[in-house]
Amino acid sequence: MVRGVEAHARHGLVASPHPLASEAGLSILRAGGSALDAAIAAAVTIAVVYPHMNGVGGDNVWLIYDGERGHLLALNAAGRSAGAASLETYRSRYGAAIPTRGGAAALTVPGAVSGWWEAHRHSRERLGSRIDWKRLFADAITHAREGFTPSPGQRRVTAAAADLFVNDSPHEVKTTLWPIYHPDRLEGGRFVQHDLARTLEAIATDGPEEFYRGALARRIANAAAGVGSPLTFDDFATHGADWGDPIRVPYRGGEVVSLSPPTQGFAALAILALVEGFDVAALDDADYVHVLVEATKLAFEDRDRYLTDPVAVPVPVDRCLDPERLARRRGRIARRAAASVPGGPCEGDTVAIVAADARGNAVSVIQSLYHEFGAGVVAGDTGVLLQNRGVLFSLDPAHPNRLAPRKRTATTLIPSMYLADGRPRLVYGTMGGDGQPQTQAALVTRIVDRALGPQTAVEAPRWLFGRTWGEPSKTLRLEARFGPDVAASLRDRGHDVRLVEEWSDLMGHAQVITIDNDGLRGGSDPRADGVARGW
Repeated sequence: MVRGVEAHARHGLVASPHPLASEAGLSILRAGGSALDAAIAAAVTIAVVYPHMNGVGGDNVWLIYDGERGHLLALNAAGRSAGAASLETYRSRYGAAIPTRGGAAALTVPGAVSGWWEAHRHSRERLGSRIDWKRLFADAITHAREGFTPSPGQRRVTAAAADLFVNDSPHEVKTTLWPIYHPDRLEGGRFVQHDLARTLEAIATDGPEEFYRGALARRIANAAAGVGSPLTFDDFATHGADWGDPIRVPYRGGEVVSLSPPTQGFAALAILALVEGFDVAALDDADYVHVLVEATKLAFEDRDRYLTDPVAVPVPVDRCLDPERLARRRGRIARRAAASVPGGPCEGDTVAIVAADARGNAVSVIQSLYHEFGAGVVAGDTGVLLQNRGVLFSLDPAHPNRLAPRKRTATTLIPSMYLADGRPRLVYGTMGGDGQPQTQAALVTRIVDRALGPQTAVEAPRWLFGRTWGEPSKTLRLEARFGPDVAASLRDRGHDVRLVEEWSDLMGHAQVITIDNDGLRGGSDPRADGVARGW
């Protein structure tokens, strides 16, 4: 494993899981763009060059600090379920669970393009940016049209996606996904996506109207219907991203900030609020992992009980983050014994992008198809790989996250920041389903409590309690760099420990920027293929 190099910058910095995406963001910064412009360019580009993790057919969510006004904003660009995707229909056809692949899994509108547009509009109207919409697509279109060398991560995930590239894959997966993404395609030199290039050119020329209400929207919807998706043109036409206020909790004299439901942001905040009652800096490695895992179990109890679209079902975030209640729950953390709790269903693959500039603007954006390659179906000749985020819906009529028409599902996506004196000090995010809140907690505690630099904090060995990449186990996975003594101590406390590779994809792909009087420093996860770039 090649370790990353910490980036240092004065003017601007962007970190992502792919160097071409980071370079696209950096070029925008050099052209006078804001951190928000850089994040958009990186997000559009990574939708092309990291297609196994995210794409035009997926979602994104944003946390944006407007340095001009000292204002923190949340942007939710996750798509809603199809109007025809009713609980009764899915239960009668599929029984207890939604299929994870094929057209039936592609039941939510792709929201990513709406997120790019709303972020761009804010940058132009509020931050005074002169970067136009079309410029943000230039690198992505070039890489789609002329091709790029597939990254080690893309090759690795493609080879491991056994449920997609086997003879008993659903017919619609074979006919739409295989011609573009089959592992044999990666044997050659460059990965070319001509159809996707034309789609991006149309969006760059005509804006989100073309993707949601134009001829392109009709083509995507018709092609989706042809492979069994319930999505219609009307579902696209009625989609819109939503601006809102983030949620926050105190931590070590500052604030940790994330997004409200339907994201699992309140679980990430609860973990840190729970561990604030411990002297994290003084804990040895076994105690440190144990305390954070036990806090995770408590946070996930609330998440799994309540998380859904708050427009459809109220989510008691204030109660879950109430300081007195958290203090009582903290008392359930036994230093020498692991609690046994049922696990939740969150999993998935994602990309995180972070950016900051010298004007005080900062951005964390998470973009995803959910599972690797999403639903495994491409919408006709548009090149749009459709997400399967909707499989997180429950088919249990009593569950708050039960499937309903035009509803957002619970989502694992959580862009986050740590603020000191009201301004961002850390801007961070990661992929990894259940691992996202845990990796975020590791980053914050290692930087704030243990004074590690961003690259060192990202590279430090990590753990994962819970599900990821479709695995149902509640095992506590440890990267082997923790060593046998730490593993043995955790087993003695009752944890079901499994050692994994020294640098494991299971631990997520974290990106982080620190901001202080000395400028910007960025760390990018060597578990992915990316890099932090600044100037």
